[in-house]
Amino acid sequence: MNRDREKLPFEHLLALDRVTRVVKGGRRFRFRATIIVGDKQGKVGIGIAKGGDVVSAIIKATERAKKAMEEMIVAGNTISHQVLGVKDGSKVLLKPASPGTGLIAGGTVRVILEATGVKDILAKSLGSNNKINNAYATVMALSSQRVITKQNAVRKKQIDQYLKQQAVPDANPESVGEKEDQ
Repeated sequence: MNRDREKLPFEHLLALDRVTRVVKGGRRFRFRATIIVGDKQGKVGIGIAKGGDVVSAIIKATERAKKAMEEMIVAGNTISHQVLGVKDGSKVLLKPASPGTGLIAGGTVRVILEATGVKDILAKSLGSNNKINNAYATVMALSSQRVITKQNAVRKKQIDQYLKQQAVPDANPESVGEKEDQ
């Protein structure tokens, strides 16, 4: 394991659970760590790992979270439009908010949004309250964002192509005026 790991601006231990495996001689205990990492500039990652002790589980989960970091589309301090993220039984609704509103979210959703760097947003967790599924649903919602300017550029290009296809080759404005004079 790499002990010289760089520290990101945001690392949060979301959950630390003791898991048990029953074998012939009794129970074997291990630990499962769930870590959220982010750079507060649009990148966030979730890492889940098990280890024989707490420290090894946390280190492995942190490394996995760093490898799984994804770029999210953030429009200033908020998101560009309302979106719903779904993962199994968890649903997360994210709505853009005006500047100064703050981060109106709770639990897991709040941690993910802080790691991403979103400052003004309204969020509601619907359905299951499973921390891991809520985390993945939030990341899915953020990654499904579309930048409005890119969408408008695509639409304009499609409209221009449509108009070119529909154009009549003899539709010259000068020739139209001459026909009216006759």
